[in-house]
Amino acid sequence: MGDFMTISSRKATLAAVLLASVAFPAAAEPVFNRIASFPVAANLPAGKDKLSTTSAEIITATDDGRTLIYSDSPLGAIGFVDIIDAKAPKAVGALMMDGEPTSVTSAAGKALVAVNTGESKQKPSGHLAIVDVATKKIENTCDLGGQPDSIALNKDKTLGTIAIENERDEDVNDGKIPQMPAGDLAIFQVKDGTVDCSTIKHVALTGLSAVAPEDPEPEFVAFNGQDEIALTLQENNEIVIIDAKTAQVKTHFSAGSTDLSGIDTKKDGALKFAGELKGVLREPDAVKWLDDNRLVVANEGDYEGGSRGFTIFDKTGKVLYESGSSFERAVADLGHYPDGRSSSKGVEPEGLEAATFGSQQYFFVLAERASVVGVYKDTGADPELSQILPSGVSPEGAVAIPSRNLFATANEVDLGKDGGPRSHVMIYELAEGEKAYPQIVAAEKDGNPVGFAALSGLAAVPEKPGKLFAVSDSVLGMQPTIYTIDATQKPAVITETLTVKRDGAAAQKLDIEGIAVDEKGWFWLASEGNSEKLLPHALYHVNPKGEIKAEVALPKELTANEIRYGFEGVTIIGSGDDATLWMAIQREWKDDEKGFVKLVSYNLKSKEWGAVRYPLDKSENGWVGLSEISAHGDNVYIIERDNLVADAAKLKKLYKVAIADLKPAKLGGELPAVEKTEAYDFVNELKTATNGYVLDKIEGFTFDAGGKAYAVTDNDGVSDSSGETLFFPVNLVGTN
Repeated sequence: MGDFMTISSRKATLAAVLLASVAFPAAAEPVFNRIASFPVAANLPAGKDKLSTTSAEIITATDDGRTLIYSDSPLGAIGFVDIIDAKAPKAVGALMMDGEPTSVTSAAGKALVAVNTGESKQKPSGHLAIVDVATKKIENTCDLGGQPDSIALNKDKTLGTIAIENERDEDVNDGKIPQMPAGDLAIFQVKDGTVDCSTIKHVALTGLSAVAPEDPEPEFVAFNGQDEIALTLQENNEIVIIDAKTAQVKTHFSAGSTDLSGIDTKKDGALKFAGELKGVLREPDAVKWLDDNRLVVANEGDYEGGSRGFTIFDKTGKVLYESGSSFERAVADLGHYPDGRSSSKGVEPEGLEAATFGSQQYFFVLAERASVVGVYKDTGADPELSQILPSGVSPEGAVAIPSRNLFATANEVDLGKDGGPRSHVMIYELAEGEKAYPQIVAAEKDGNPVGFAALSGLAAVPEKPGKLFAVSDSVLGMQPTIYTIDATQKPAVITETLTVKRDGAAAQKLDIEGIAVDEKGWFWLASEGNSEKLLPHALYHVNPKGEIKAEVALPKELTANEIRYGFEGVTIIGSGDDATLWMAIQREWKDDEKGFVKLVSYNLKSKEWGAVRYPLDKSENGWVGLSEISAHGDNVYIIERDNLVADAAKLKKLYKVAIADLKPAKLGGELPAVEKTEAYDFVNELKTATNGYVLDKIEGFTFDAGGKAYAVTDNDGVSDSSGETLFFPVNLVGTN
């Protein structure tokens, strides 16, 4: 159709699984699916403000796998979650730690917590707290002589280690190292989950790296089965191997650098995976052993590097596998790529977990900025990407519980004070079944990701059941796009893209929130304006090549009272000379009676504007507005929603209004009110589809050419969002 860009089938084996059918026969290989989502704020102590900032950062499990324990730095506590019934986790409370807990592990009914007590980064201090899990009481503390970071225990839980980071102050000397005092590594003996403080030994780490040898900046620790410790010195781009029994450095090596190709390198409101970077320092954060000889590191970067992926080394420093950009590109296929981080460190792989489930060894890569977890099968050679799981906002830590086929992530960002999602612990189970996520992916073109973001409107492809159009909003302001979706596949696949152009170049100053297709196969796009950003409220007529051929500005009777919450959908009623565009305005404008918004009409022949009043449901919290309008049969269907997420979300509904009742009056005068009838409640669908929390923005709805209904959520381009896009059929009864 016109200049639509047809996207080829993906060829990369790492990502091929994401487009494959997710239906599995009874004897098929099991898959990971999220089974529960636990809001960390549920553990806030009595008397604390409900919007107090909380966080789940590093997470562990008790030996029996029935309790999760996470560190909560903003609260200054560790939190406990009862997962006896993993599908219904329960809050067990939080224990204040008299400092900032940075990491936690568990053994024999105890929690071992690394706690930062430093008064400043120039005067670091900290201790190891031993907590009885049953009584929630601190039994003992051991002075660590500095600010701790990561903690780990060996396989039989007789030895422990803590990275004493003494982290740099990014506000001092532009964050450059060295910054004294130097950190080191603490090693201690463990018996029955407790620690004799007199056994703590410190391993000096100065003089090892080439970047700032006097300031090692230890970051993350892990044991192998031979009681060897792998330690990352992130800012120094160094990996150190220590014999835990002798407390001696055995070897160390530079994490080195890698060349990246096929990546997006510009924060510019466009997804273009054709850039490259040479010699990018890996600067690993988390490290895990895959066996006694091989270790995997997550190359987040925190200083001058960050290579956007992960690397497998042997313990001599030989690179056995380099992911390069493959993980980030697979993430982009799911719409989770954060364009706002393109000029920095991309998806930022930060956390890691490794475990054997049954006979299969897995490792899990946590992408902080993309809010996903890559599930890799360790083959002993090149790893195999088997799934990408949705997580909360910014996964930081993870724990596997193979004895129960469970896996959990700790997601650190809490946006409650801004009305956004809270910090959550997400729980997954490995079992036979279908992959619940993703529900929509983008195929690739010429071997490169196309990606997508912020799907904000839907329309049917004429005469092609199962095929839909979608649009992106201002998140891709430099790449306004019309997508073609093949909903007959599972997951649904974006098969074609069309850039909306003005004078041959990608159009700017658009915030496309609605799309409709006319009899000629041309598009009508509704753009939501924002005067503060010089974005006009307007309608655009676009030909099949994506060229804007007409722009219809709003009349002064509307613009005189505009606010930034404008058109959120557009549909066509009638045909030929009788065709009229109808648009839903999201919220009350200045001249609207509280509790009513306008449905605005524009007659394509007479060029006359009109409107009716639409009554909004009431909400005790947040605001309520419209997100879509779509004509079908004798009705228009309208999405009405609040702007709340998770447990706070109450209103995510589909209403219908009889087309016969849409009798617009002239703007500026008294407008008639219409009656609405509830057609569908999305809340349960949004909550149970992937067992996450209820997402804020359900923004697209339409019927395909065969009369089947579909809906989609807007993921905000992963900005202050989990990045999840839900795309699903809607089973409406008695639609006409």
